[in-house]
Amino acid sequence: MNKICIKLLVLLFLAACNSQSPSESGNISTTHTADSTGATFKPESIREQMIYSRALQAAIWGIPAVNYDLMLQEMLTKTSAKQNEIVYWSRPADWHNQTLTPNPDAIYFMVFFNTKEIGPLVIEVPPAEGGSSFAANIDNVFQMPLEDAGPYGADKGAGGKYLILPPGYKQQTPAGYIVLPADTYEGYGLLRSNLASHSDADIVKAVAYGKRLKVYPLSNAGNPGETKYTDAYGTMYDATIPYNIRFFRSLDRIVQSQPWLTRDKVMIDQLKTIGIEKGKTFNPDARTTDILNAAAEAAHDYIGVMYDAGFPPLNTDAHWAIPAMPDLVKAGSSGYVETDIYPVDARGLTYALGYVGIKRLGTAQIYLISGKDKDGKALNGAENYRLYVPANVPTKQYWSATVYDRSTHALIKNMSRASCASNDKAVQKNADGSVDVYFGPRPPAGKESNWVPTDHNGQFEILFRLYGPEKALFDKAWKLGDVEKVR
Repeated sequence: MNKICIKLLVLLFLAACNSQSPSESGNISTTHTADSTGATFKPESIREQMIYSRALQAAIWGIPAVNYDLMLQEMLTKTSAKQNEIVYWSRPADWHNQTLTPNPDAIYFMVFFNTKEIGPLVIEVPPAEGGSSFAANIDNVFQMPLEDAGPYGADKGAGGKYLILPPGYKQQTPAGYIVLPADTYEGYGLLRSNLASHSDADIVKAVAYGKRLKVYPLSNAGNPGETKYTDAYGTMYDATIPYNIRFFRSLDRIVQSQPWLTRDKVMIDQLKTIGIEKGKTFNPDARTTDILNAAAEAAHDYIGVMYDAGFPPLNTDAHWAIPAMPDLVKAGSSGYVETDIYPVDARGLTYALGYVGIKRLGTAQIYLISGKDKDGKALNGAENYRLYVPANVPTKQYWSATVYDRSTHALIKNMSRASCASNDKAVQKNADGSVDVYFGPRPPAGKESNWVPTDHNGQFEILFRLYGPEKALFDKAWKLGDVEKVR
């Protein structure tokens, strides 16, 4: 069933994709513009040209790893949590959680693991029961999925002990574990404790279920001790991607701490050119720093061009699309084993928008993104819009429509709420079971519970989530129409 879902997703993408992606076709003419240093930088020598061009390529290649490092650094500097412990949010995420496109309709638990010193690590997931369950994914540093967990993961809801092995680990592993050989020492698990509703009682229940997670070294399996939990709710947790010298400092941390993957060894000399080399201090001078800032901004511009060109739409009569190109879905779900594709550009685009790699995309959850209205115009926070969600949404759990800042791909700051979701009992349904969702700077009269606020000074994008998606979505018996401007 899982393999069928993945193949179906790829086929849907390919059928919808009438043209090549910008990185393949060379067609980068879009409405995206940027007044950036990257666009105006002029090298003074061939050496500077090499630094600039290689830094630009390194930025696009390194986005998923930098995305990971930024989340890790926020945990280490903004909370008391450490690697191989659990950081969690005791209530649904609000705008203080500035990770990329987080879900404000679930309770988040995260494990940033590091096996370099302690050896194999166990993440023990409780069984799904009493309506409680996880939608969970475990990834390496480059956010390649090692495995999914929960009812749609390897344990199939029965619970399980996921054993993460360090790179090159050769010893025999004991029975009773779901073994995950990793090619990087570090990575993370994202475990979403599902909410039956947004009531205080259901939030408490979801948190209590999440706190049944255990994390411990395999060497302590006989006496694992207590797992430490640190609550990050209300903490300004800013992991938005900085397209400047900070990007390369994050990338340097990855190079220094992780083994080189065979497929990425071509980047060794590329990174040496810009001053990043394993075992050496990254300390660019002022001119090199200016060049790296320009290259990072240019990478951001290119990501913006790809974003504006769009993903292949799920249905040809609306702008909704799964935010991953077909080659990335294929490569990521298989562990990048294909010999003829390595979709670095497509990967950079996806991980500039969000985080976490999913092995079985389309089983536990699926995401649809749109940044345009029915007329093909960018969603403007100063305008008012309506999204009609037809009845009988094909999902076993819930659906949600969440607004993000187009410029950062994070929750819009200083907003009272970020989403409208079917697991919120306050949401009003129409007589036929359909739902009207409103977006804009002010709510329509009497529709406050179905309204998601926007910032009138910026553009926004919407992520429509389905948890436990069903067949009607994939065979197009149920369709989600475009967001329409309220005139």
